[in-house]
Amino acid sequence: MRKLNLLFLLIFLLTVIYCRSESETAVETVVENTVKTGKISGRVMSQNGNKPIGGASVFTFDDKYKIYHTTSDASGNFTMDAPAGNHTIYIQTGDGSNFRTEISATIKENETLSLNSAQTKLNQVAKIAYVKGSFDKIEDIIQNLGYTATEITNADLADILTIAQYDIIFLNCGSRKYSTNASLYPIIDNNLAIFVANGGSIYASDWDVSYLVGGNDNTNNCALVGGFVPDSKLCSKNTGSSGIVAASVNNTGLSSALGFNTLNIDYDMGAWQKIINYDANYWEVLVKDAGSNDALMLRTNQFTATGLPNTPIGNASNSTFTTVCITLPGNIQISVSVPQIAVPYLVALGATVGSCTGTTNSGYIYYTTFHNHATGNIGNAAVILQYVILNL
Repeated sequence: MRKLNLLFLLIFLLTVIYCRSESETAVETVVENTVKTGKISGRVMSQNGNKPIGGASVFTFDDKYKIYHTTSDASGNFTMDAPAGNHTIYIQTGDGSNFRTEISATIKENETLSLNSAQTKLNQVAKIAYVKGSFDKIEDIIQNLGYTATEITNADLADILTIAQYDIIFLNCGSRKYSTNASLYPIIDNNLAIFVANGGSIYASDWDVSYLVGGNDNTNNCALVGGFVPDSKLCSKNTGSSGIVAASVNNTGLSSALGFNTLNIDYDMGAWQKIINYDANYWEVLVKDAGSNDALMLRTNQFTATGLPNTPIGNASNSTFTTVCITLPGNIQISVSVPQIAVPYLVALGATVGSCTGTTNSGYIYYTTFHNHATGNIGNAAVILQYVILNL
């Protein structure tokens, strides 16, 4: 009997020791898997260092491809938790395909690494073109940020091989009338459709809505001949009158990047394109008339069309980066560009290839009813247009 009791006691002691050993091992494992972090801070600036960039995505990954992410405020400032060790810090606007910067950094546990202004300048990856206009000079805003753009003509727009070299095309108000040969319009419209369908982005202001929906200098009716955006998606008429319009910013990301959500827009011409109707499932309203709720600024990346050729656009074919959609805590989705080598790991964690919104291949179309160079001084609207440039 005594031997039996000793046997039970021995079994009990071995069980306690085994369980304690297992428990201690589990605790040690949790400690080993805890990612040690520090912080990084800095200020995102334009390439020439003259303008702070609000709304830029700043992010990095740990060794298991968990993302650490923040956005710069209206003054370009940011602070972000980051995994300790040697990592690449990414700074991007839009989906990162046109403007981005990569920084190699060593983050130390419980310390803050302050990045200097030379490191946090937002670089231009895209090739940008513009068509000269009668009333606008978006190229001045581009150059004031330290970026470069090449002037092209309507004859160039009629050559798909020429425009396929670029990632972004800006259409200044009044530029369509610079085409002396109206027979070019159908060719231009088809080429712009090919350009956007294959990932190129365009910006048009005021009268240049005619590139989108048809017409010559401007549009005085709905459903005109020409253009490439379906008539059911947008109608704009040249019926706006001159004066100051109190406007509101209708997009949270845009207002955060700008640091304001109301502004006065000076419509300084005798007539301007007024948006009569639009498909709300196709277009996102970024700025609207605070009184009438009329849309003043729209964007979409929903363009699709059948029968268009697959054409490599801009730097896409040479890029080692791929756009992916990542879901952050709180079910917030962001579109960013990452090195192709990281894509399988991110997909395994739930990311999807392509932008979080729109069609897989479509570039962006931005349209503003207001000018970008009204008598050389456009106030807060200039900051909006800086955002447009960097987020195409």
